[in-house]
Amino acid sequence: MPPPLLSSIIRLVIKMHEYSITESLLSLALEKASEARAGKITRINLVVGELAGVVGECVQFYFDAISQETIARGARLSFEMRPTKVRCQKCQTVFSPDGHDWSCPGCREMAVEIVSGRECFMESIEVE
Repeated sequence: MPPPLLSSIIRLVIKMHEYSITESLLSLALEKASEARAGKITRINLVVGELAGVVGECVQFYFDAISQETIARGARLSFEMRPTKVRCQKCQTVFSPDGHDWSCPGCREMAVEIVSGRECFMESIEVE
């Protein structure tokens, strides 16, 4: 277990990460809504990979706070979680790692490349 000061710093970095993501998300959603001449954003659909390190509840909390004076006020965020998938560099098998075991189930090789699970993007917005 990390010391208390380190734990506090880690929590702060995670919060800053989510806040930064949320600011970018809101900015992009407002830009796209403006291009569509929308009067209100009702929902934003997001795709987030397991490895992206994004906590949906934090993003929604920050979004609710910073969207108050915008056409996105009250919009719901919908999160589609993408699982981690890796490809073995030896035999090309694509698989989902089992916990901390990232060895290939086919050949037991440890050299893998991540093919999905790090994504974090806005897939679409719903507007009125």
